[in-house]
Amino acid sequence: MDITKLINANDPQEKNKSIIEIDNYICGLCKFGENLNALTEPQKNFFYNQELEREINNGGFSQYFFNSSGNYAHETVRSLKLIVANKTADILQKAIDQFPNKLVPKDRDERQKVLDQIGEESNAIWNGLDQKFYAYEDDLNTLNLEYVKQNISEFIEK
Repeated sequence: MDITKLINANDPQEKNKSIIEIDNYICGLCKFGENLNALTEPQKNFFYNQELEREINNGGFSQYFFNSSGNYAHETVRSLKLIVANKTADILQKAIDQFPNKLVPKDRDERQKVLDQIGEESNAIWNGLDQKFYAYEDDLNTLNLEYVKQNISEFIEK
């Protein structure tokens, strides 16, 4: 992986390819989220942001919260703010707000039980938030690449 080449991509298609290549590298390091302790803090933040985007584009917020990606919903709000994706962070926070006490359970089984209780009412709200997410008011690829650039020493293969 030539990180320097990847973070300097200018064309939107090249940025997308760069994000995918860095994401594949990070996912390999942490065994696709099974061992986040293998990652540095900046790598975790990148991972959280990519997990959100992957899940929302695949099945919306209901899928995001249902799957293991929802384990890190609160951390993802913080990671989005770190890259200055404030509009996306606000969308995620509104999705989180549908949970009792605005707290997403870390435990997947517990979270899925809560989803069963709040599902119908929350799904209508989440569907609207999915559409806001798809508008991409924040350029997530550019913001994530800039974040990697700012933390390059944490992303260089060792």
